[in-house]
Amino acid sequence: MPLKGNNRLMPLFWVAVLAVLFLAVRMYRQHDVSERLPEPALPHKESRGLNRNPIRILYSKHAQCRMECRFIDSSEVRQILREGNINYKKSEIGNRPDCKRKYAVEGITRDRQRVRIIFVPCRDFMTVVTVIDIGREWPCPCDEQRKATIPGR
Repeated sequence: MPLKGNNRLMPLFWVAVLAVLFLAVRMYRQHDVSERLPEPALPHKESRGLNRNPIRILYSKHAQCRMECRFIDSSEVRQILREGNINYKKSEIGNRPDCKRKYAVEGITRDRQRVRIIFVPCRDFMTVVTVIDIGREWPCPCDEQRKATIPGR
């Protein structure tokens, strides 16, 4: 039975609808796949800086002594590393090579101490050089121990 009038255009209409649906699904899938692709890794030079989530934190003997005197524990050090602000005036970053940069990071600990912690990042590790309580001077044997080890004092 031959198609008459508008009925002749109906198959063409359905082919067009199917083509549009096919293209829409294809574009959606391409968009979805591109969102799941990982970002390309930055070259080593561009990825330098303060790693706020190092694999491991190492403490110098001086930092351990200062932490003990100032009642600051390792969880507070991690907190300041994650949430603190870098004081660029007190930091030594400049054109120094990796593992030689010193970041002075300041913040408030959970027991309300205002501290500055000197961090030296090196690859995936972090070394704490010293811990300073900005708001209070604490008596600390670290100073006497240091003087005793320096010749001529």
